[in-house]
Amino acid sequence: MDDHEQEGITEELIEFAIQESIQDAYKLPCSVQLHLKEPNSEAFMKIMKAIHKGDVNALQKLSGCVSAFTESDSRGWLPLHAAAVQPQQEILHMVLQVSTATDLTLEEQTEDGDTPLILAVEAGQVGNIKMLLQHGASPHNTNSRNESPLLLAVKQSSYDMVSTLIMGGAFVEQVCLTKWTATHEAAKVGCPAILTLLLRHGAKVTARDGHGVTPLGIAAEHGNTEALDILIQHGGDVHAQASNGDTVLYDASGSGNLDCINLLLEHGADPNVASYAYQLPIHRAAYEGHILALRTLIPITTKRAIRLSGQSPVHSAADGGQAECLELLLKREYDVNELLGTHISENYGDLRRSALFFAVSNGDITCSEMLLKAGARTDLDPLRCILVSVRAERYELVQLLLSYGAEVNCYFRVISNTVFPTALQYCLRDPVMLRLLLNSGYQANKCFQCCHGYSEDSNWADLHNQAYQIYSQPNAISFCEFVSVSWLAHLVGSVVRLLLDYVNQVNICPNLKRILQRRLEWDEISDILSMHTH
Repeated sequence: MDDHEQEGITEELIEFAIQESIQDAYKLPCSVQLHLKEPNSEAFMKIMKAIHKGDVNALQKLSGCVSAFTESDSRGWLPLHAAAVQPQQEILHMVLQVSTATDLTLEEQTEDGDTPLILAVEAGQVGNIKMLLQHGASPHNTNSRNESPLLLAVKQSSYDMVSTLIMGGAFVEQVCLTKWTATHEAAKVGCPAILTLLLRHGAKVTARDGHGVTPLGIAAEHGNTEALDILIQHGGDVHAQASNGDTVLYDASGSGNLDCINLLLEHGADPNVASYAYQLPIHRAAYEGHILALRTLIPITTKRAIRLSGQSPVHSAADGGQAECLELLLKREYDVNELLGTHISENYGDLRRSALFFAVSNGDITCSEMLLKAGARTDLDPLRCILVSVRAERYELVQLLLSYGAEVNCYFRVISNTVFPTALQYCLRDPVMLRLLLNSGYQANKCFQCCHGYSEDSNWADLHNQAYQIYSQPNAISFCEFVSVSWLAHLVGSVVRLLLDYVNQVNICPNLKRILQRRLEWDEISDILSMHTH
C-alpha cells in the first residue's frame, strides 16, 4: 500500500469518526429515553386504584390481568407492595393468589429496598404480616438500611407485631446496621413486655453494637429504668464498658435519670471508673446539668478518681454552662482554680487549663461571674481569658474580667511576639473595644516604641528607656512593623489617633510616619504631635 492510499484511508476513518460522533450526539436524547420506565398499562392503574380504595369487587374483576400484577410504578411498587400496607386482608389475599401465577416472589423490593413484609410492618398491619409469613415471606430480609422486620416492629413498640414475627421464625439476635439488635432497640424504646419477650426467645443481654455498647448501656442512656432492671435481672453486666470506655453508670449520668443511677449503684456500679477519655459519671452529670444526679455522685466520687482523671467537675459544669451545678460544686468546696491535667489540656488547641476559660470561651456571663466571685484567677491559662473575650468582641465579659483584676497589658507570644500588649491585635477594627481597654490602663505608649530612629527633638531619657525595653526583647515586633502589612494599613490612622488620646508625649518613628502620611487622619495626628512637642 503506497502513501497515497494510506492517506486516503486515514481521511476516510476520520470522516467516519466525525459522522459517528454527530450521530451519537443526536441519538443521546433518544438513548436517555430508553432508560426511562415504560408507561404502565391501564389495567395496572385500575388494579392500584382498587387496592388503594380497598375495592375487593373491582380487584376481583381485574384478577384475570395477570401480567399487570407484575408491573411496578415509579417507586418500584408492585400491586403486592400496595396490598401489604392497606388494612383489608382480603385485598392482600387476592393479590397473593394472582401472584402465584407469575414469576414474582414475596421478596420483591421497591426502589427504596423494601419488601412487602417490611412495608406491612412499617404500616403496622399485623394481619398482613401473618398472611405474608404464612405464604412464605422471609422474616430475615432487611431494607436498604439493613433493618430487619423485627427491628422495625420493636421500633414501633408493637408487641403483637414482634410476637407475630418471632412466631414466624424471626431470629431475635439478627444483627442490623452497626451491629444493632432488636434487644438494643427494645432497651432504647423502653418497652418491658417486648424486651422480656425477646429475652425469653434467646436474646442476649451481652450483645454489643458497633460502638461496643450493651443493651444495658442503651437503657441507661435513655433513662429506661424498668428495661434496665429487666436486663440486670437477666444477667446484664453493670460494669460493662463500651469501646470508648464509657460505663453503664456514665451513660445513666448522661440521661440524668436518678432511678437508673440508683439502680446501678445498688447492683455495684462503680462511680470512680473513668472512660478512656478520662471522663467520670460526675463529669457527665455536671456537664449535662443533671443536678439530682450530681448530688448523688458528689459524695461517692473520690478525690483520687477526680485527680487521676485530670479534670474537675467544675470544668465540666463551666463547659456545659450549667450554673446550678456549678453553684453546687462550689458550695461543696471544689477548687475553683483547679487546673486541667496536661494530658487533657493538650487536647485543646489553646491549651486551656482553668474552668474560667471554659466559661469565657463560651461567652457565658453567668458562669464566668459565678467563678470570679468564688475567687477564680484570670491568669492561669497560656492564652489569658481577657484576650479570649476581647477577640470575641464580648464587651460585657471584658468589663467583668477587668473588674476582677484581669491584666489588660498581658502578652500571648505564641503567635506573634509584640512589643505592645497583645489585646490591641484583636481590636484594631473595633474602636469601642480599644477605648474600653485604653480606659482600663492599656499601655498605649508601647505602641510607639521601636528602634527605627527618631527626630532630633526626641528626649534622650525616653529614647534610652525605649531602647532598653526593645533590646531586651530583640525578636519582638513593634507596632509600626505590625501594621505595615497591606491588609492593616488602612486601619492605622484611626488607631493611632485614638492612642494619642492616652499618651502624654510620643515620637513617631519614620516607618510609622510614612504609613500615616497616606491616611486621611494624618493632618489631625500631625497637629496633635506638634502640640505635644511644644
